[in-house]
Amino acid sequence: MSEDYLKILWRKLEFQRTVLEMGYSIIFTDADIVWFRDPFRRFYSDADFQIACDQFGFNSTDLNNSPNSGFIYVGSNNMTIQFYKFWCKSREAYPSIHDQDVLNKIKFDPFISKIGLKIRFLDTAYFGGICEPSKDLNVVCTMHANCCTKLDGKIHALKVMIDAWRKYMAKPGNHTKPQPWTVPISCWG
Repeated sequence: MSEDYLKILWRKLEFQRTVLEMGYSIIFTDADIVWFRDPFRRFYSDADFQIACDQFGFNSTDLNNSPNSGFIYVGSNNMTIQFYKFWCKSREAYPSIHDQDVLNKIKFDPFISKIGLKIRFLDTAYFGGICEPSKDLNVVCTMHANCCTKLDGKIHALKVMIDAWRKYMAKPGNHTKPQPWTVPISCWG
């Protein structure tokens, strides 16, 4: 949570807003996310702003889900542009916390309803992470080395995920039964 780290996070958000203002929809992914299969078929067609979760409560519209801004899919429209302006402006009210924690504070704000923004939280069954892993290799799209705070731990977690995927892909058959896997349950390093 150094000052430089916070500057980077907020510049990322301002850049995303700029791209939206140019008329482009965006998908943003942190570097510590592994893509196993195409995530686009798991996105919601009725949402303006979709975000991964550290913890998912089985309802994609429940604002009590714990969002993780490391994986976001956003359609460019007036509502998302207004939302990003509001999100960036909200930094002034919470100067010492990062974008994700600010989002957790503002997601209940009446302004969100007023502009008509439709927020959906992505199910960890498809968009898992170390905080709450996807449990089935047959359906997982992405896995995030979230909840790992040190680089060595992230690298270890990503290697374990990739190794498990390789073993899964090497198995013969059509993978119709749920395929549990060994995902790191914590980060070391």
